[in-house]
Amino acid sequence: MNRLSWLFAGILGFFATSWLGLVAYPYLQLGGLRPERSPETGALVPAPLTGSAVAGARVFAANGCMYCHSQQVRPEWLSTDIEKGWGPRQTVARDYLNERPAFLGTMRTGPDLTNIGVRQPSVGWHYQHLYEPAVASPGSIMPAFRFLFRVQRIGAEPSPDAVAVRGPHAPPAGYEVVPTAEARDLVAYLLSRKHDEPLPEAGGNP
Repeated sequence: MNRLSWLFAGILGFFATSWLGLVAYPYLQLGGLRPERSPETGALVPAPLTGSAVAGARVFAANGCMYCHSQQVRPEWLSTDIEKGWGPRQTVARDYLNERPAFLGTMRTGPDLTNIGVRQPSVGWHYQHLYEPAVASPGSIMPAFRFLFRVQRIGAEPSPDAVAVRGPHAPPAGYEVVPTAEARDLVAYLLSRKHDEPLPEAGGNP
């Protein structure tokens, strides 16, 4: 019985230590984080998701984008992420305050998307890339997301958001490719990926 008591105490101690290390300590360390005010613009950093970007985050998740794209710029001592231009500074815990959930990712079959809204601010480019990835980004192995678009007959004049398709899947004469609501939401979410504002714990100004 005495040995069982020691065994029980050991198991309880193991789980208690794990809880303290994995739950309690991170909460005490990070639970009080709040957005910062940008000294230059006065805006909150990080900015909350608004409008169609909120729905776009759901489209991002539903299509499994996080399986090939990360959203975490690692520090210079650990990687070449900053040298590659994936962000001007490392990402820190505060960057994810408004992310529910945070799409950190586990692999990089494609480039990191932490600052894709800064690197590629063109709505048209994103539509082209989703519709025909290898044409917009030569060498890309990303699958096409053409199901997020529809082909329709051109009316009196072309739609303002018609995609300038240049690849083999361009529509026939008299037709155009236009994004669906899901495509517009997804691109709004991608354009919101801007973690380039300075934060004290990230080393100050980038």
